Amino acid sequence: MYTQSPITDPRLAEFRIDDRVMRYSQFVPRLYNLCKSHGFRPGFTLPSRAFCSDESQGYPVILLAKHFGVFPFNHGRTGGIMAIDRHGPFSHHGEDLVIIQASHVGYEPEQKKYGIYRRGRTENGGYCPNCGLIASVLSWYQQEFEHACNNIRLIRQGQEWLIAIDNQLLDNQRSAGLILHLDQLIDNNGGRGFRPLRSLSTARVFRPAENLLAQIGAEETEQPIPICSRLTPDMFYFRRPIEHTSEGKAQVERNLQPIMPTIVTSRHPSLAAAQANTQFEFERAYRSIVGCPEYRGKNLLFIAGINIDISPSPEHPFPLTDFAPWAAYLQLRDGSRRLLEQEELWQALSSQATDNPDQTDLENAIREMNQAEEVPLELN
Repeated sequence: MYTQSPITDPRLAEFRIDDRVMRYSQFVPRLYNLCKSHGFRPGFTLPSRAFCSDESQGYPVILLAKHFGVFPFNHGRTGGIMAIDRHGPFSHHGEDLVIIQASHVGYEPEQKKYGIYRRGRTENGGYCPNCGLIASVLSWYQQEFEHACNNIRLIRQGQEWLIAIDNQLLDNQRSAGLILHLDQLIDNNGGRGFRPLRSLSTARVFRPAENLLAQIGAEETEQPIPICSRLTPDMFYFRRPIEHTSEGKAQVERNLQPIMPTIVTSRHPSLAAAQANTQFEFERAYRSIVGCPEYRGKNLLFIAGINIDISPSPEHPFPLTDFAPWAAYLQLRDGSRRLLEQEELWQALSSQATDNPDQTDLENAIREMNQAEEVPLELN
């Protein structure tokens, strides 16, 4: 169902999506049973979620409440960023603790497109970005990449290829922008430096580097062609000051900026961004959890992954959300600790039953609360 272009960057390549997803209706009871298998006690286990504030995340929250029998604590900021300053309060609310961190990405099955989601509550029921915050962060970088793709051109001159690069892109001292690794694009004349063959009105022309020539191949054309997909992640990086903002935007950008060349060149940038954000958030939150004294002497499972929000059809009130696990950290009351990488985590979850005899009948619980005797409020 899910497809990805091959990602060679080791920071993303290990995160498998295509055959490592399960429906939330299966994931949450398996998570609950996994916790029980490690001694987490029914009635004392409190979940917490670090999700984006998007309404598409409501269905996972409902399932967590159903299977754990309590509404989950909120550890999340927009973008699926972990509010690590909430560890202390969370630790005081339960004895056996579970934290689920997940960035999210929309999926439109008819278009087979990631990063969008049908908003059925809007006037026209149309599609918009999902996650909106990640899309907002990506926007500037994608525009810079598109500009570079269109303003670096390959020119056929007889039997020789040349490369024309916009003068702005040749300025590597810019305070913000896409910065080229010129040695990956331009022949450096045997170490003697980059010497333009011609100077145009807004660009200069060079002989291309050998590795770029190998990518061009035997393309037959007399017209200049944009570099496009030949501009690979090893040929550039981004420079942009990150301003501190409220909620999670600054942290999302800090997470994504180092890996942004891989993200903008991937087939599904929104999916790649959700992967990267989850991976960086897992490590950042893991470091904060390990050093948190309030968690000592308690059972704790911290699990991270991606929530994939499949746009609901008109007859469905909620998305068919899938979960792709990335990693987990288990810390038990006796002091033992272990990390579970993706494959081990996948096997641990898959081995658990999807039946949960401890689950709460939410409709019945709401009915009983509605019928319960009124409790008078004393003001004296």
